[in-house]
Amino acid sequence: MTKQLIKKRQARLRRHRRIRARLSGTPQRPRLNIFRSTTNIYAQVIDDIDGKTLVSASTLDKEVVQQATGKTKVEASKLVGQIVAQRAQAAGINEVVFDRGGYKYHGRVAAVAEGAREAGLKF
Repeated sequence: MTKQLIKKRQARLRRHRRIRARLSGTPQRPRLNIFRSTTNIYAQVIDDIDGKTLVSASTLDKEVVQQATGKTKVEASKLVGQIVAQRAQAAGINEVVFDRGGYKYHGRVAAVAEGAREAGLKF
């Protein structure tokens, strides 16, 4: 990795730590965390008190891969948001705290949030 990429990553992690200092997922209202790589996006609903991931979805899931073929990364991200919301509701979770992971609320990160909201998850 070049120095510039290392600085960008460190800045994102610094922003994420700052966000995490204020947010925490509880059993009643867990945290919806986003991780964005260059090719994929991952979403997890986490209970921070027990330290457990309750549900998750990503663009690598078979269900998403089948539906996302031929779509853009933003459209695939919206699908991930919808699927994680469906799985959360099946687990009895209706409200979450959104953790953007230090990324800007834009593009793929915003698409996950929109997809989750459309599927009925409340932020």
